[in-house]
Formats: sequence, C-alpha cells, structure tokens
Amino acid sequence: MSFASALSAFHDFRQISTRKFESSVQNSSLNRLRYCARQRRRCALSCVAMTDNNDPGLIELDAMERMEKTIISISGNVNTVRTGRANPAILDRIEVSYYGSMTPLNTIANASTPDSQTIVIKPFDISVIAEIEKAIMNSDLGLTPSNDGNSIRLSIPPLTAERRKELVKLVSKLGEEGKVALRNVRRDALKSVGKLEGISEDEFRSLEDGIDKLTSNFVKQVDELVSQKEKEITKV
Repeated sequence: MSFASALSAFHDFRQISTRKFESSVQNSSLNRLRYCARQRRRCALSCVAMTDNNDPGLIELDAMERMEKTIISISGNVNTVRTGRANPAILDRIEVSYYGSMTPLNTIANASTPDSQTIVIKPFDISVIAEIEKAIMNSDLGLTPSNDGNSIRLSIPPLTAERRKELVKLVSKLGEEGKVALRNVRRDALKSVGKLEGISEDEFRSLEDGIDKLTSNFVKQVDELVSQKEKEITKV
C-alpha cells in the first residue's frame, strides 16, 4: 500500500476513534477511556504497519495516545473535587507518608460512603491512621477528619456559596492545566512533523491539519469535563 493510501486510512481511523472516545468521555468513565485507548492503539498500529514509511503515522499515533493520557489524568483530577455529596473519589489525590514514602491513600485504605454525607476510611494497616488523618487535614479538601482509632470519618457539609465559587475556580484551573499539556503534545508532534523527509507539501499540510484537529477535539473534551463538573458544584 502506498504512503498516501496508508495515511488516508489512518486519518479515517482517527476520525472514527475520536468520535468513540468523545462518547466515552461524556459517559465519565475512566475504565471506558482506558479501554478505548487500548483498542485504538491495536487498530492504529495495524494501519501504520501497512506502509514501510510509517513515521508520519507514528507521530500522530503518539500524539493521540499522549492526549488520551492527559484526558484521563484531567478526568481523575476533576473527580477529586468535592461536591455537596460524599464521594470517595475526592481522596484520590491524597498521599500519605507510609514508612517514609509518599503513598496514594487509596492503596493503603478502603473508603466507603455509608450515607450521602459521610465517607469512612479504614486503613489496611492501623498504625498509619494518624498519618492519614494528617494528610487529609493538610489537603485542600477543607474537611476535618474524625479519628476513632480504627477508622476515620469525614462529614461532607453542604457547600456554601463562597466555597462553591472557590471549587469552580479550582476546576477551571485544572482544565487550563490540561489544555496546556495538550498544547505541549501538539507542539512536540509538529516539531517531529517538521523533521520528516521525503513527503510532499500536501502530505505535510495534511499531517499538520490532522494534529491541529486532534488537539481541538481533545481541548473540547476538556471544556466538557470542566463544564459538567462546574454544574455539579453549583447545583444546590
């Protein structure tokens, strides 16, 4: 298969897979995001393998995979921002000093929600409970943990109007950081495209346009994630 045909096949594949990926983001499921990434990688590698001159396809594939990882990271970070209801996901960014190493809280304790306003944290190793309490108090959650010696309880109070504004700003900041990361991926991809040899001007422009469209699609997904979270926060 010629380079032009392989590149065209890859672009067709990209459009289809991006639509599927957008759907998975709208469903707010990290498992779906990771599944789409794995599926797309297998299919994309098949497309790239159809040509001996596969560097252009690999550049775009690499950019797509890095942008997917950025979206997954943004989605995870946004989910850690609390609303007025109990959600263990708000603990996902908490790290605890565990035997001298900073360790994610969700790897050393189990968190459950016995009711809509309470999170109960039960460490697997009871000796670390004080460190968990300390980590929560030092975080930006704005919650005061209650330690009974065996577990930690977090009461999720209703959000005040002022706190809602603060959280909306935090979500917006997370979104902007994500967009910067996406644009950095775009910059790297365009640099790689600029170093390619042996391709026509039309093929060169096609690659640049494809990377720009890819970036725009992922930036749009960030805006959707941020907008959805802001609605959750401001909903009374």
